[in-house]
Amino acid sequence: MRFFISLLCTAALISAQEDTGLKITTTVNTVIAPTTVTNKDGTYATQLKPHQFKLYDNNKEQDIKVDLAYQPVSLVVVIQCDSSMIDVLPKLKGLGSILEGQVLGDKGAAAVIAYDHRIRVVQDWTNDSKPINEAIAKIKPGSTSHAMVDAVTQASRMLDHRPKDSRRVVLLIGENQDKGSEGRVREALTALQFANVSYYAVNVSRLLKALTKTAPAPRPDPIPSTARHGPNGSALDPTSVAQYTGINNGNVIPVFVEIFKQVKAIFIDNPTEVFANYTGGRQYSFVTQGALERAVLDMGEELHTQYLLSYNPNNKLEGGFHDIRVEVDRAGLDVRTRPGYWMAGKPD
Repeated sequence: MRFFISLLCTAALISAQEDTGLKITTTVNTVIAPTTVTNKDGTYATQLKPHQFKLYDNNKEQDIKVDLAYQPVSLVVVIQCDSSMIDVLPKLKGLGSILEGQVLGDKGAAAVIAYDHRIRVVQDWTNDSKPINEAIAKIKPGSTSHAMVDAVTQASRMLDHRPKDSRRVVLLIGENQDKGSEGRVREALTALQFANVSYYAVNVSRLLKALTKTAPAPRPDPIPSTARHGPNGSALDPTSVAQYTGINNGNVIPVFVEIFKQVKAIFIDNPTEVFANYTGGRQYSFVTQGALERAVLDMGEELHTQYLLSYNPNNKLEGGFHDIRVEVDRAGLDVRTRPGYWMAGKPD
């Protein structure tokens, strides 16, 4: 069984201002868990019944509702358009047609954001592939920097105004690193959680290297491993730091906890991996045109075969990170889960 969890905009977070240390707390009313279930061979298990699901929040079983009804998709496509994307942007031709047929369906809608150092909405909400294709075709490469984190925050804010009964999704096409955002990863995670967004990404880094005759040297880490924040008692060597920051599918929970607890931001080398892990989304590699199409097809199939679990937590007074676990009463299933969500405790 695969599943991921996302929250309604009433979820609780700590929003700590860097200078004042102010904590802003809201109340959790409903937690929503879109759940994808697969057999061992990777095919989707779509015939499960509501009584076969159990959900645990911090190991406490919850009274859940299982909704099998289809929900229309609201999708923001976020496209990197700095100078490095000059050979990649033409390969996005026709993306709108794939989205319309495989992701949006009859009742869904999409918008398009382009970002270099600027964040621009190049296409507002539409269900028609033609304006989406036209908007993407008009995107031109710009500056040498790109504000990926800021673009994700903007996309989440747009999705926050979509109908509450829609599945809210970000699809980012770009590199997995940020090169110029004013906002911080914590702010983007806050926006994703409040708007109940699932984050998917198609990473173009390998394609950019293949298209570049002389690949640039890897960007040096501006912070040595011994200077990083880490979990209490952990060794701050490169291996543990890689696990701490979520790289190579290490333990991702410590980085979520640190992001929300720290008044001063910590350095996150791979924000897109943090976003995907936290929201229960996925990452794909853009190596060829076919790989992009397969990624979109896979995302669409996953979104349209999910079970929607929701509950009102019976442990709202427990602050900090809430671990989520879903069990299905049938053998031979696989699970992919978002680790959980952040709940603000009582103000200090």
